Amino acid sequence: MSRQLAGLRLLTNRQRFLLVGSFLIALGGFAVLPYMSVVLHQRLGMPLGTVGAVLAVASLVQFAGAVVGAAVAERIGLQRTMLLALVIRTAGFAGFIVGLRWPGAAVAALVLTSCGAALYLPANKAYLLLGVNGRPRPLLVSASNSAINAGIALGPVAAAPFALHDSTALFIAITLLFTVVTIGHALLPREAASNTEPPGGKASQVLASIAILPFGITVLTLYLHMLFYNYLAVYAVPRVSTVFYGIVLMLYSSGMAVVPPLLSGWIGRLTYPRAMLIGFTAMAIGMGVLAIGTAVAILIGVLVLCLGEAVLFLKNELEALARSSRPPAVVFGQQRLAAGIGAFTSGIIGGLGYDLLDRADSAHLFWLAVAAQCALLPSLLLVARRLTGARSSVRENPGEHHGSG
Repeated sequence: MSRQLAGLRLLTNRQRFLLVGSFLIALGGFAVLPYMSVVLHQRLGMPLGTVGAVLAVASLVQFAGAVVGAAVAERIGLQRTMLLALVIRTAGFAGFIVGLRWPGAAVAALVLTSCGAALYLPANKAYLLLGVNGRPRPLLVSASNSAINAGIALGPVAAAPFALHDSTALFIAITLLFTVVTIGHALLPREAASNTEPPGGKASQVLASIAILPFGITVLTLYLHMLFYNYLAVYAVPRVSTVFYGIVLMLYSSGMAVVPPLLSGWIGRLTYPRAMLIGFTAMAIGMGVLAIGTAVAILIGVLVLCLGEAVLFLKNELEALARSSRPPAVVFGQQRLAAGIGAFTSGIIGGLGYDLLDRADSAHLFWLAVAAQCALLPSLLLVARRLTGARSSVRENPGEHHGSG
């Protein structure tokens, strides 16, 4: 732990600025986004079905659009891509001011902010890692994730008094915050041209050379995570107070901000199979404990989940970087695409499953089913990967395979 804290003290001014910027961007974004369903439905009168469709599209753009963000970063450079992303996102938050009186503008503003987020993250993480190799990488990647999670934890709390009753002032404040952050990014030095030139000059082929196993594990991790994130509220609030539920979520987000940097050295040294075993076992235990449904069980289950997800999220990114020959911006874009696929699948399957069990007054079985998936799906994915790998080997070396018999 002392080694990790010492490593944080050795950060450059550029790296410190990027980490503070990531915190402020997440703080500003999550001061608004968690309340969008209420704003669109209650303030603007949009039907809930339409609200759900709008939010689903925005989420898909934000996650899957990171692949486009990676391509843009390869083409125009990391610093320019971050600056473009922040200009777009600042325009989006400014659009919410008009959107409070016109639903169409609110939807357009939400899509703009999602596009900005998709462009920003791959370039930001790649810029943070410029010139960094070996042991410092786990600490920097975990510190970046922690800065984002800290903003996610504090944003909804900071905005709660203003989100519904003084939305105009909130949107003006967030627009000004993003304007300041954008100006700061404009002052960052551009990276050397060699860091942005894609291999072979094919910047558009951002889906080439995907690290298959980390990509698949990220899809699975986000699928399971979003089952927890999307449906814990409807399960917990009838059983515990909203204040207690809010405290639990804050503890979860705070844990995701603090635990990865403190454990980054240990997580970096773990073999990938062992990290998967620890992470998915913790997730399975956490999900199973949630099924008990008491306040203590919900608290313990969420904290155990936090530990498992902290290991998996960081290790997946590190493993994808290690296994891929592509630039970091492309790798992070690919990982965001994997996250989008997992989140989208979770929304479809989780909604149908939870609704079915809740109608049967058996919502606790939902968490047992998710726990079973945490235990079984990683093994099935590994088996599928080995089978496809073996078939690929046979196709690539048919004569060699035949001769070995």
